[in-house]
Amino acid sequence: MTASADRIEPAPPPGSDQRHPRRTLAIARVRRGTIVGWLFVLPALFMYAAFVLQPLALTLNYSLYRWDGIGPSKWVGLDNYRVVLTDPVLTDTLFNAFRLIAFFSLLPVFVGLVVASILRRSEGGLLGTMARTVLFLPQVIPLVAAGIVWNWVLSLTGAFNEVLGGIGLGAITRAWLGDFDFALPAVGLIGFWVLLGFCTVLLFTGMGKIDPGLYESARIDGASAVNEFFAITIPSLRNEIVVCITVTIIAALASFDIVYISTGGGPGRATMVPGLQIYTLAFFGRQIGVASALAVVLVVIVLVVILPLQRLNRGTAS
Repeated sequence: MTASADRIEPAPPPGSDQRHPRRTLAIARVRRGTIVGWLFVLPALFMYAAFVLQPLALTLNYSLYRWDGIGPSKWVGLDNYRVVLTDPVLTDTLFNAFRLIAFFSLLPVFVGLVVASILRRSEGGLLGTMARTVLFLPQVIPLVAAGIVWNWVLSLTGAFNEVLGGIGLGAITRAWLGDFDFALPAVGLIGFWVLLGFCTVLLFTGMGKIDPGLYESARIDGASAVNEFFAITIPSLRNEIVVCITVTIIAALASFDIVYISTGGGPGRATMVPGLQIYTLAFFGRQIGVASALAVVLVVIVLVVILPLQRLNRGTAS
């Protein structure tokens, strides 16, 4: 009788690679790709760490000291934050920044939606192209130049008052940027003009991704242009609207250029905002600690306002 037995392969030595050669090659390529990717990212990370993370860490450190920027510093702990949150002079600047949100964010987004809808209906025409170009023009103009121009326009003898006088409203003319009651809205008007083009172009681009069949179906059902706007356009532009609101709120809370050029925080302190107050405290008042604490508080406020918007957008998207 003959007996056959299965051939027993010897066990591979410890530490040897038992995986398929192709799989091993694929894993090696992935690892190599990861290393190459990090090599490309490292310069950007270095710049981010040098110009964002390091200044932020220094600001946090300075906010815990009383320092004039030159002499020895003194540890005061959280006392600078107490000053920022209790001094009416400093808290007013935070309230001014929140008031600017109405002009820098709410108005540009709402008007941008309306203007983008109108441009969408006239898409392809020369008028629509010219309108988009004119609306986006403020984005390519330096804010310093925009502030200077609007300073002339809103002055006592500026173009705005000339127009009011020409239509019989000369009694209400004034130096708009020098009036205690109207200076902040006037600054807000400049911010609205600057940010309207950004919101309009972004929203107009988003409208190009909406399925035209939705509008056709709505028209067949007898929907008006207003019904289409609220039932189709706005829900379809949720992501673009969140981006517009995020960018414009940050612009309002961190505003500096326009205010510095147009009013310098005046008249009095009617248009003083946190960004300009930080600059004034640090370079003129030599209160580095208080200025740093105000900067940290401003960053926290921006995060508190913006992060819920981002979470809400991700939640609705999913």
